[in-house]
Amino acid sequence: MRITNCHTHLFTHRHVPRFYPHPLIWPFKRAPGLVRGLAALARLLGHEGAAQSLRRLHRFQCEAASGTQAEIFARLLAQYPRGTRFVVLPMQMAGIGAGAVPAPLPAQHDELAELAAAHPGLILPFATCDPRLPGAAAEVRRCIEDLGFRGLKLYPRLGYAPDHPVLMREVYPLLAERGLAVVSHCSRGGVTGPLPRAEADRLSHPRAFAPVLRAFPALQVNLAHFGGQSDWERYVAQGIDPFDPAGLRDNFLLALREMIESGEFPNLWTDVSYTLFQSEAFLPFLRLFLKHPRVRARTLFGSDFYMTRQEDLSERAMAVRLRMGLGSALFRQIAETNPAIWLGEAPPG
Repeated sequence: MRITNCHTHLFTHRHVPRFYPHPLIWPFKRAPGLVRGLAALARLLGHEGAAQSLRRLHRFQCEAASGTQAEIFARLLAQYPRGTRFVVLPMQMAGIGAGAVPAPLPAQHDELAELAAAHPGLILPFATCDPRLPGAAAEVRRCIEDLGFRGLKLYPRLGYAPDHPVLMREVYPLLAERGLAVVSHCSRGGVTGPLPRAEADRLSHPRAFAPVLRAFPALQVNLAHFGGQSDWERYVAQGIDPFDPAGLRDNFLLALREMIESGEFPNLWTDVSYTLFQSEAFLPFLRLFLKHPRVRARTLFGSDFYMTRQEDLSERAMAVRLRMGLGSALFRQIAETNPAIWLGEAPPG
Protein backbone atom coordinates (compact mmCIF):
# COMPACT_ATOMS: atom_id res chain seq x y z
CA MET A 1 0.00 0.00 0.00
CA ARG A 2 1.29 3.46 -0.88
CA ILE A 3 -0.05 5.65 1.91
CA THR A 4 -0.66 9.33 1.26
CA ASN A 5 -0.97 11.45 4.39
CA CYS A 6 -3.10 14.31 3.06
CA HIS A 7 -2.62 16.71 5.97
CA THR A 8 0.76 17.46 7.56
CA HIS A 9 2.69 20.56 8.68
CA LEU A 10 6.39 21.37 8.81
CA PHE A 11 6.35 25.10 9.64
CA THR A 12 8.56 26.26 12.51
CA HIS A 13 8.57 29.08 15.08
CA ARG A 14 10.03 31.32 12.36
CA HIS A 15 6.67 31.18 10.57
CA VAL A 16 4.55 32.10 13.61
CA PRO A 17 3.93 35.70 14.79
CA ARG A 18 6.18 36.73 17.62
CA PHE A 19 3.38 37.30 20.14
CA TYR A 20 1.02 34.48 19.16
CA PRO A 21 -1.14 33.34 20.93
CA HIS A 22 -0.76 36.16 23.51
CA PRO A 23 2.02 38.63 24.44
CA LEU A 24 2.14 37.17 27.96
CA ILE A 25 3.18 33.82 26.47
CA TRP A 26 6.28 35.34 24.87
CA PRO A 27 8.70 34.53 27.77
CA PHE A 28 7.55 30.91 27.73
CA LYS A 29 8.05 30.67 23.96
CA ARG A 30 11.64 31.84 24.40
CA ALA A 31 12.31 29.36 27.21
CA PRO A 32 10.24 26.18 26.79
CA GLY A 33 11.91 24.78 29.90
CA LEU A 34 9.75 27.17 31.93
CA VAL A 35 6.65 25.37 30.67
CA ARG A 36 8.09 22.01 31.64
CA GLY A 37 8.87 23.37 35.11
CA LEU A 38 5.33 24.71 35.50
CA ALA A 39 3.95 21.31 34.46
CA ALA A 40 6.01 19.61 37.16
CA LEU A 41 4.85 22.15 39.74
CA ALA A 42 1.18 21.71 38.74
CA ARG A 43 1.50 17.96 39.07
CA LEU A 44 3.18 18.30 42.47
CA LEU A 45 0.27 20.47 43.63
CA GLY A 46 -2.24 17.92 42.43
CA HIS A 47 -3.49 19.81 39.36
CA GLU A 48 -3.07 16.93 36.91
CA GLY A 49 -5.33 18.49 34.27
CA ALA A 50 -3.25 21.65 34.15
CA ALA A 51 -0.05 19.61 34.21
CA GLN A 52 -1.18 17.58 31.22
CA SER A 53 -2.07 20.72 29.24
CA LEU A 54 1.33 22.22 30.02
CA ARG A 55 3.11 19.02 28.99
CA ARG A 56 1.25 19.12 25.67
CA LEU A 57 2.29 22.74 25.17
CA HIS A 58 5.91 21.85 25.94
CA ARG A 59 5.96 19.03 23.37
CA PHE A 60 4.43 21.35 20.77
CA GLN A 61 6.97 24.08 21.52
CA CYS A 62 9.88 21.67 21.22
CA GLU A 63 8.69 20.60 17.77
CA ALA A 64 8.10 24.15 16.55
CA ALA A 65 11.52 25.20 17.84
CA SER A 66 13.20 23.14 15.13
CA GLY A 67 15.50 25.26 13.03
CA THR A 68 14.27 24.01 9.65
CA GLN A 69 11.35 22.26 8.03
CA ALA A 70 13.79 19.50 7.06
CA GLU A 71 14.38 18.64 10.71
CA ILE A 72 10.65 18.22 11.32
CA PHE A 73 10.22 16.22 8.11
CA ALA A 74 12.93 13.77 9.19
CA ARG A 75 10.94 13.01 12.33
CA LEU A 76 7.69 12.66 10.36
CA LEU A 77 9.29 10.38 7.77
CA ALA A 78 10.50 8.00 10.47
CA GLN A 79 6.91 7.37 11.62
CA TYR A 80 5.64 5.80 8.37
CA PRO A 81 6.51 2.94 6.00
CA ARG A 82 8.93 3.50 3.14
CA GLY A 83 7.23 5.19 0.19
CA THR A 84 4.58 7.09 2.16
CA ARG A 85 3.78 10.48 0.64
CA PHE A 86 2.98 13.64 2.58
CA VAL A 87 0.86 16.63 1.59
CA VAL A 88 2.62 19.49 3.40
CA LEU A 89 0.58 22.56 4.30
CA PRO A 90 2.30 25.87 5.19
CA MET A 91 0.80 28.52 7.47
CA GLN A 92 0.30 32.24 6.81
CA MET A 93 -0.40 34.02 10.12
CA ALA A 94 0.92 37.49 9.31
CA GLY A 95 -2.60 38.94 9.13
CA ILE A 96 -3.83 38.25 12.66
CA GLY A 97 -2.16 41.21 14.39
CA ALA A 98 0.08 39.18 16.71
CA GLY A 99 3.39 40.78 15.81
CA ALA A 100 5.98 40.24 13.13
CA VAL A 101 6.61 36.85 11.53
CA PRO A 102 10.39 36.26 11.47
CA ALA A 103 10.39 34.45 8.10
CA PRO A 104 8.08 35.82 5.39
CA LEU A 105 5.73 33.51 3.51
CA PRO A 106 7.76 33.40 0.25
CA ALA A 107 10.77 32.18 2.25
CA GLN A 108 8.63 29.46 3.86
CA HIS A 109 7.41 28.40 0.41
CA ASP A 110 10.93 28.40 -1.04
CA GLU A 111 12.28 26.28 1.80
CA LEU A 112 9.43 23.80 1.31
CA ALA A 113 10.11 23.66 -2.44
CA GLU A 114 13.78 22.87 -1.80
CA LEU A 115 12.82 20.13 0.64
CA ALA A 116 10.38 18.61 -1.86
CA ALA A 117 13.09 18.61 -4.52
CA ALA A 118 15.42 16.80 -2.12
CA HIS A 119 12.78 14.09 -1.54
CA PRO A 120 11.20 13.57 -4.98
CA GLY A 121 7.79 11.95 -4.83
CA LEU A 122 7.55 12.00 -1.04
CA ILE A 123 6.51 15.61 -0.40
CA LEU A 124 3.49 17.10 -2.16
CA PRO A 125 3.83 20.82 -1.32
CA PHE A 126 0.81 23.10 -1.11
CA ALA A 127 0.89 26.89 -1.11
CA THR A 128 -1.03 29.05 1.32
CA CYS A 129 -2.27 32.63 1.41
CA ASP A 130 -4.34 35.14 3.32
CA PRO A 131 -6.37 36.86 0.57
CA ARG A 132 -6.58 40.06 2.65
CA LEU A 133 -2.83 40.64 2.40
CA PRO A 134 -1.12 42.37 -0.55
CA GLY A 135 0.29 40.06 -3.21
CA ALA A 136 -1.57 36.97 -1.98
CA ALA A 137 -2.74 35.80 -5.41
CA ALA A 138 0.62 36.54 -7.03
CA GLU A 139 2.41 34.39 -4.44
CA VAL A 140 0.04 31.49 -5.04
CA ARG A 141 0.62 31.80 -8.78
CA ARG A 142 4.40 31.82 -8.24
CA CYS A 143 4.19 28.65 -6.16
CA ILE A 144 2.14 26.86 -8.78
CA GLU A 145 3.77 28.09 -11.98
CA ASP A 146 7.40 28.39 -10.84
CA LEU A 147 7.72 25.97 -7.91
CA GLY A 148 5.35 23.23 -9.08
CA PHE A 149 3.17 23.14 -5.96
CA ARG A 150 0.20 20.76 -5.98
CA GLY A 151 -2.57 22.80 -4.35
CA LEU A 152 -3.62 25.42 -1.82
CA LYS A 153 -4.18 25.50 1.96
CA LEU A 154 -6.68 27.99 3.41
CA TYR A 155 -7.46 28.95 7.00
CA PRO A 156 -10.67 31.04 7.03
CA ARG A 157 -10.71 31.02 10.83
CA LEU A 158 -7.98 33.66 10.70
CA GLY A 159 -10.60 36.16 9.54
CA TYR A 160 -11.55 35.81 5.87
CA ALA A 161 -14.42 34.12 4.06
CA PRO A 162 -13.81 31.14 1.75
CA ASP A 163 -15.49 33.13 -1.03
CA HIS A 164 -13.27 36.19 -0.56
CA PRO A 165 -13.18 38.14 -3.88
CA VAL A 166 -9.43 37.61 -4.38
CA LEU A 167 -9.90 33.85 -4.06
CA MET A 168 -12.96 33.78 -6.31
CA ARG A 169 -11.49 36.00 -9.04
CA GLU A 170 -7.80 35.12 -9.06
CA VAL A 171 -6.94 31.99 -7.10
CA TYR A 172 -9.68 29.37 -7.55
CA PRO A 173 -9.81 29.77 -11.36
CA LEU A 174 -6.07 29.09 -11.54
CA LEU A 175 -6.38 25.98 -9.39
CA ALA A 176 -9.42 24.67 -11.27
CA GLU A 177 -7.75 25.22 -14.63
CA ARG A 178 -4.76 23.12 -13.56
CA GLY A 179 -6.71 20.43 -11.70
CA LEU A 180 -5.15 21.27 -8.34
CA ALA A 181 -6.71 20.57 -4.95
CA VAL A 182 -7.64 22.71 -1.95
CA VAL A 183 -7.43 22.00 1.79
CA SER A 184 -9.29 24.30 4.16
CA HIS A 185 -9.33 24.26 7.95
CA CYS A 186 -12.86 23.35 9.03
CA SER A 187 -13.28 23.03 12.79
CA ARG A 188 -13.86 25.21 15.86
CA GLY A 189 -10.32 24.49 17.07
CA GLY A 190 -6.95 25.63 15.86
CA VAL A 191 -5.62 29.13 15.30
CA THR A 192 -8.16 31.94 15.65
CA GLY A 193 -7.54 35.52 14.64
CA PRO A 194 -8.77 38.57 16.59
CA LEU A 195 -12.40 37.68 15.84
CA PRO A 196 -15.25 36.86 18.19
CA ARG A 197 -15.40 33.08 18.38
CA ALA A 198 -18.90 33.02 16.88
CA GLU A 199 -17.66 34.88 13.79
CA ALA A 200 -14.64 32.58 13.45
CA ASP A 201 -16.99 29.59 13.68
CA ARG A 202 -19.20 31.09 10.96
CA LEU A 203 -16.25 31.49 8.60
CA SER A 204 -15.10 27.93 9.38
CA HIS A 205 -18.50 26.25 9.01
CA PRO A 206 -18.74 23.71 6.16
CA ARG A 207 -21.65 25.63 4.62
CA ALA A 208 -19.41 28.70 4.24
CA PHE A 209 -17.73 26.84 1.38
CA ALA A 210 -20.98 26.11 -0.50
CA PRO A 211 -20.63 29.15 -2.84
CA VAL A 212 -17.12 28.02 -3.78
CA LEU A 213 -18.16 24.42 -4.42
CA ARG A 214 -21.02 25.59 -6.65
CA ALA A 215 -18.96 28.15 -8.57
CA PHE A 216 -16.03 25.77 -9.20
CA PRO A 217 -17.41 22.22 -9.50
CA ALA A 218 -14.09 20.95 -10.87
CA LEU A 219 -12.20 22.19 -7.80
CA GLN A 220 -11.57 19.31 -5.38
CA VAL A 221 -12.00 20.82 -1.89
CA ASN A 222 -11.02 19.03 1.31
CA LEU A 223 -12.70 20.53 4.40
CA ALA A 224 -10.28 19.14 6.92
CA HIS A 225 -10.77 17.53 10.34
CA PHE A 226 -14.18 15.93 9.54
CA GLY A 227 -15.91 18.61 11.62
CA GLY A 228 -13.42 18.85 14.47
CA GLN A 229 -12.98 17.38 17.92
CA SER A 230 -15.50 19.51 19.84
CA ASP A 231 -18.35 18.72 17.45
CA TRP A 232 -17.49 15.02 17.48
CA GLU A 233 -17.46 15.05 21.29
CA ARG A 234 -20.83 16.76 21.38
CA TYR A 235 -22.28 14.23 18.95
CA VAL A 236 -20.77 11.17 20.64
CA ALA A 237 -21.01 12.10 24.33
CA GLN A 238 -23.93 14.52 24.60
CA GLY A 239 -26.06 13.72 21.58
CA ILE A 240 -28.03 16.19 19.45
CA ASP A 241 -31.80 16.55 19.44
CA PRO A 242 -32.93 15.15 16.07
CA PHE A 243 -35.96 17.49 16.19
CA ASP A 244 -33.78 20.60 16.57
CA PRO A 245 -32.98 21.77 13.02
CA ALA A 246 -30.77 24.63 14.24
CA GLY A 247 -28.70 22.29 16.40
CA LEU A 248 -28.28 19.85 13.54
CA ARG A 249 -27.19 22.61 11.16
CA ASP A 250 -24.79 24.12 13.68
CA ASN A 251 -22.83 20.91 14.30
CA PHE A 252 -19.86 20.85 11.88
CA LEU A 253 -19.76 17.05 11.74
CA LEU A 254 -23.43 16.66 10.87
CA ALA A 255 -23.41 19.57 8.42
CA LEU A 256 -20.41 18.14 6.60
CA ARG A 257 -21.88 14.65 6.43
CA GLU A 258 -25.16 16.02 5.09
CA MET A 259 -23.36 17.98 2.38
CA ILE A 260 -21.40 14.93 1.25
CA GLU A 261 -24.23 12.39 1.56
CA SER A 262 -26.67 14.59 -0.36
CA GLY A 263 -24.62 14.35 -3.55
CA GLU A 264 -25.11 18.09 -4.08
CA PHE A 265 -21.37 18.72 -3.85
CA PRO A 266 -19.50 15.88 -5.60
CA ASN A 267 -16.25 17.88 -5.37
CA LEU A 268 -16.39 18.05 -1.55
CA TRP A 269 -13.98 15.96 0.54
CA THR A 270 -12.95 15.72 4.19
CA ASP A 271 -10.01 14.24 6.09
CA VAL A 272 -9.65 12.60 9.49
CA SER A 273 -6.66 14.68 10.60
CA TYR A 274 -6.15 15.07 14.34
CA THR A 275 -9.88 14.68 15.19
CA LEU A 276 -9.76 10.90 14.73
CA PHE A 277 -6.33 10.78 16.37
CA GLN A 278 -7.62 12.30 19.60
CA SER A 279 -10.03 9.69 20.93
CA GLU A 280 -10.30 5.98 20.38
CA ALA A 281 -14.03 6.33 21.14
CA PHE A 282 -14.47 8.10 17.77
CA LEU A 283 -13.31 5.11 15.69
CA PRO A 284 -16.54 3.05 15.75
CA PHE A 285 -18.48 6.12 14.66
CA LEU A 286 -16.10 6.72 11.76
CA ARG A 287 -16.58 3.12 10.64
CA LEU A 288 -20.33 3.68 10.76
CA PHE A 289 -20.14 6.93 8.77
CA LEU A 290 -17.93 5.25 6.14
CA LYS A 291 -20.70 2.76 5.42
CA HIS A 292 -22.35 5.50 3.38
CA PRO A 293 -20.86 5.12 -0.13
CA ARG A 294 -20.46 8.86 -0.74
CA VAL A 295 -18.73 9.45 2.60
CA ARG A 296 -16.47 6.45 2.02
CA ALA A 297 -15.53 7.79 -1.42
CA ARG A 298 -14.79 11.32 -0.16
CA THR A 299 -12.81 10.76 3.05
CA LEU A 300 -9.01 11.12 3.15
CA PHE A 301 -6.35 9.94 5.56
CA GLY A 302 -4.46 12.76 7.27
CA SER A 303 -2.83 13.18 10.66
CA ASP A 304 -2.20 16.94 11.13
CA PHE A 305 1.42 16.27 12.13
CA TYR A 306 3.03 17.94 13.96
CA MET A 307 -0.08 19.03 15.89
CA THR A 308 -0.33 15.39 16.96
CA ARG A 309 2.99 15.72 18.77
CA GLN A 310 1.01 17.25 21.63
CA GLU A 311 -0.46 13.82 22.39
CA ASP A 312 1.12 11.04 24.44
CA LEU A 313 0.95 8.48 21.62
CA SER A 314 3.44 8.74 18.77
CA GLU A 315 2.36 9.51 15.22
CA ARG A 316 3.11 5.90 14.29
CA ALA A 317 1.03 4.51 17.17
CA MET A 318 -1.95 6.71 16.36
CA ALA A 319 -1.82 5.94 12.64
CA VAL A 320 -1.63 2.20 13.30
CA ARG A 321 -4.51 2.45 15.79
CA LEU A 322 -6.61 4.11 13.09
CA ARG A 323 -5.54 1.54 10.49
CA MET A 324 -6.39 -1.42 12.71
CA GLY A 325 -9.64 0.16 13.87
CA LEU A 326 -10.87 0.65 10.32
CA GLY A 327 -9.53 -2.57 8.86
CA SER A 328 -7.35 -3.00 5.78
CA ALA A 329 -10.00 -2.34 3.12
CA LEU A 330 -11.32 0.93 4.59
CA PHE A 331 -7.86 2.20 5.44
CA ARG A 332 -6.64 1.49 1.91
CA GLN A 333 -9.66 3.40 0.57
CA ILE A 334 -8.93 6.58 2.54
CA ALA A 335 -5.12 6.36 2.48
CA GLU A 336 -4.40 5.22 -1.08
CA THR A 337 -7.43 5.14 -3.41
CA ASN A 338 -9.15 8.38 -2.42
CA PRO A 339 -6.01 10.57 -2.25
CA ALA A 340 -5.09 9.61 -5.81
CA ILE A 341 -8.52 10.79 -7.00
CA TRP A 342 -8.47 13.98 -4.91
CA LEU A 343 -5.02 14.90 -6.24
CA GLY A 344 -6.10 14.29 -9.84
CA GLU A 345 -3.83 11.28 -10.31
CA ALA A 346 -6.66 8.81 -10.91
CA PRO A 347 -10.10 9.12 -12.53
CA PRO A 348 -13.06 9.89 -10.25
CA GLY A 349 -14.45 6.89 -8.44
